[in-house]
Amino acid sequence: MRRGIAATALVAALALAATACGGDTEDTGSEGKKASGELSGTVTWWDTSTVGSEDIVFKKLAEDFKTLHPKVTVKYVNVPFGEAQNKFKNAAQAGAGAPDVIRSEVAWTPEFADLGYLAPLDGTAALKDEKDFLAQAAASTQYNGKTYAVPQVIDSMGIFYNKKIFKEAGVEVPKSVDELKNVAKTIKGKTGKTALYLRGDDAYWFLSFLYGEGGNLVDASNKTVTIDNAAGVKAFGVVKDLVTSGAAKTDATDGWNNMQSAFKDGKVAMMINGPWAIADTYAGKEFADKANLGIAPVPAGSAYQGAPQGGHNLAVYAGSKNLDASYAFVEYMSSAATQAKVTEQLSLLPTRNSVYTQPAVAQNEIVSFFKPVVDKAVERPWIPETGSLFAPLVTEYTKVLTGQASPEQGAKSTGEAYRKLLKDWK
Repeated sequence: MRRGIAATALVAALALAATACGGDTEDTGSEGKKASGELSGTVTWWDTSTVGSEDIVFKKLAEDFKTLHPKVTVKYVNVPFGEAQNKFKNAAQAGAGAPDVIRSEVAWTPEFADLGYLAPLDGTAALKDEKDFLAQAAASTQYNGKTYAVPQVIDSMGIFYNKKIFKEAGVEVPKSVDELKNVAKTIKGKTGKTALYLRGDDAYWFLSFLYGEGGNLVDASNKTVTIDNAAGVKAFGVVKDLVTSGAAKTDATDGWNNMQSAFKDGKVAMMINGPWAIADTYAGKEFADKANLGIAPVPAGSAYQGAPQGGHNLAVYAGSKNLDASYAFVEYMSSAATQAKVTEQLSLLPTRNSVYTQPAVAQNEIVSFFKPVVDKAVERPWIPETGSLFAPLVTEYTKVLTGQASPEQGAKSTGEAYRKLLKDWK
């Protein structure tokens, strides 16, 4: 538990302010609820979805909340994913500027809860039909015996590949890292193109290789740092070798846009990505014919074939002045009906079991591929520090990929940073 006296005092003060201030109109009682019980006021939602594709759908869904609650206005704000974690923490700590609801990456949720910035949802409208949620999706919403968020979407990663390039090269989709290197040589020889774009500025893209060698970031049950053990060193070596051998190209800056552009324009045959990238990928000239996009499991390492479990939750700010309307908005955005619409339009994976039985979802090709991948995905440790483990890792990951550090140095430096962060861990 890292929450200190200051954070605890802040939450108490915010809760008091919320009770005193009520909603946005003069005739509202506490938490934006009129005496009649009708919800009113404003709910500000920070969404972190991809601009130009996902955000369009989520903004429209948020606006449609008004059909259920005409006196509630949802203020939609798209916050860049890379900025949202610290921006929310800074606003919550200052007691001003935080949204009522935030789309929280799964690893952020336990951290925000530990800091006292999230309202517990147990017993509120936000957790309607909570037993319908996938167990692995709900796991990241729990902290110290309470529920602090509701699962919105769940995901994992796979290899996206260009079927035309594969056909031209006469190769099959690689099932292991060794096969990937052999396929890369053939693709280069027959088409002149690089096989894989390996994103080099986000360590999330490293996790599949780490798990593939039997490694992990930490062992939470034994409070032990494991990133710098033999498996971790080997994983750093694997990604470095992919770049050095020419099987993959990378970029230490603006990795997302460079990766997406290279793949959508047919300059590389493969990339590692998840369901969140489907809509944007289809916008590329290579995939005007959607059938040209293939998706397969991330190639296995020497020990395992697995990808990280990811996703996003919806959490309510503890200092919200409109808690009841915020709970209702979270319930609406995570309901089976809303999740089905999201899947139909974006092919994102639902977090409710019941949604998978709906015909439009059951027949969705992307969902059919990623659901089994999600079922065997590797969970990250749901500890408050999980979200903070990526900053030192991405620094060393980038250094290794760009030749500024050896795999041994990268693993060692990451481990040292983790032990400073996790002070009582081995």
